[in-house]
This record gives sequence, structure tokens and C-alpha cells, in this order.
Amino acid sequence: MKKTIFLTIFLGASLFSQELKVKAKLFNADQKAGISIFEGDVNIVNGSDELNASKVTIHTNSNQEPTKFTAEGSASFYIQTLEGAIYKGKAQKVIYLPKEKEYHFFKDVHLKQINEKKEIIGEEVILKTIEGKAYAKGAEKEPVIMIFDMPEDKKEGKK
Repeated sequence: MKKTIFLTIFLGASLFSQELKVKAKLFNADQKAGISIFEGDVNIVNGSDELNASKVTIHTNSNQEPTKFTAEGSASFYIQTLEGAIYKGKAQKVIYLPKEKEYHFFKDVHLKQINEKKEIIGEEVILKTIEGKAYAKGAEKEPVIMIFDMPEDKKEGKK
């Protein structure tokens, strides 16, 4: 019978510390190297943000504070920025840099901004949550696709 591992890490580095909760079926750590590897239905919750993947590697500094998250294998996510923008999506690989509050999405990326009804589809997307900026790159033979929800012109007499 597989057991689910629950690990709670406290982020002491930020001014408003939040609890980071990680659930997975398998857990391996090398404290000296500052690497923790979670495998099997990995679920990470930090405040209102959530990340799911087959495997997540967390790198920590000498104070055991997370510095980098790498999620691989059918990653899905829900992110809320400081300005209140809400993103939901999926990618094959996600790298999160907590100090910069920056997400890097790779391979088959679908990023949807829920509250603005915008969507980015590409091979590489960077989301800078502090600055509220996004960058995207398509594959060699595939362009980036950006989808906007355009309001209809409801003025009378226009067709």
C-alpha cells in the first residue's frame, strides 16, 4: 500500500511568510546538497497558488529556504499575482523562482488568465508576477498563439 507523504516547509525569507505544503507518494532528500525530490501525484500549495506534477524537485539554500522549484511531467497550476490576476494552465515542465516570484513554463504550454479571459499557447512562457509581465516563444515550426476575448460593439446602426 502506497503512503502519501505530507511535508510542510515554512518560508521564513519573505516578509509575509506563508506555509508551503507538499504532498507526494515518494520523498527523497539530500540536506547537504539542498535538494528534495517528490514523486507521484505531487501537489504543492502556497497561499492561493497550487502546482501539480508527476515529479517536483525543490532546491534550498543553507537556511533551508526554497530557492527553486522544478516540476516535471504533466504539470498543472493555479497562480494568483499580487495585483489579483488569476492564471490557470498546464505545461510539461515548470520552474518557479520564489525570490523573484517568476514562473518559467516549457513544452506544450497553455496559460490562461481567468479574470481577463486571455490565453497564451506556446513552447516557452515566462510569467513575472511582481511586474505583471508575460513573455512567450513558439516552437521552431509553431507560432505563439494569443487569444483575447474581445467585447462586441453594441452601438446601434453598426453592422
